[in-house]
Amino acid sequence: MSKKVSVATCSLAGCFGCHMSLLDIDERILDLLQLVEFNRSPINDIKHIEGMADVGLIEGGVCNAENFHVLKEFREHCKILVSMGECAITGGIPSMRNHFTLKDCLEEGYIRGVGIENAHIPNDPEIPLLTDKVYPCHEVVKIDYFLPGCPPSADAIWHFLTELIAGRDPSLPTELIKYD
Repeated sequence: MSKKVSVATCSLAGCFGCHMSLLDIDERILDLLQLVEFNRSPINDIKHIEGMADVGLIEGGVCNAENFHVLKEFREHCKILVSMGECAITGGIPSMRNHFTLKDCLEEGYIRGVGIENAHIPNDPEIPLLTDKVYPCHEVVKIDYFLPGCPPSADAIWHFLTELIAGRDPSLPTELIKYD
C-alpha cells in the first residue's frame, strides 16, 4: 500500500458547518480513512500540525490574532491549502461586522446587547485580539484551491478530496456547488 495522504483541517471564524459536511460523507469516511491520515483535525483532537501535511482544509475567515497565527501555520506546513466554504473564501456571515467599527461591534455585544448584566468589554489576555475586520483567507496567505458552498455539500467535499488525492485537478461539476 502506498503512503497515505496527510490531511490537516481547522475552523477559524465560522460556524463549523464545513466540518459537519465533511462528517456527512457518512460511511465514505471509512473509505477516506483508507486514503488519508488526519494530521490535525477536530476529528482526532490534534491541536497543531505535526511536520508537513499534504493537504490543509481551512474553514472560516480571519477575525482575530489567533486565526492569523493558525492560518499562517497552516500555510507553512501544508503543501496544498484549500479555502473551504464561503467564510474562508469571502469572509461569509462573520464579515458582516466589516460594515461597522470594531468599537461599535464590541459595545453592541458587551454593553448595549439585550439581557446584558455587568456591562463591560472584556480585557483578558486569554481572549485573542480582534482584527480590524474579518478577512477571507486568500487576503492573508496564498490559497491553492477554493471549495465553495455554505457549506459545501458532503458530495462536493468527497468529490474534491478524492480528485485531489488521485492527483487530478479537483474542479467541481456545477450540480455539486450549492448554497443552503
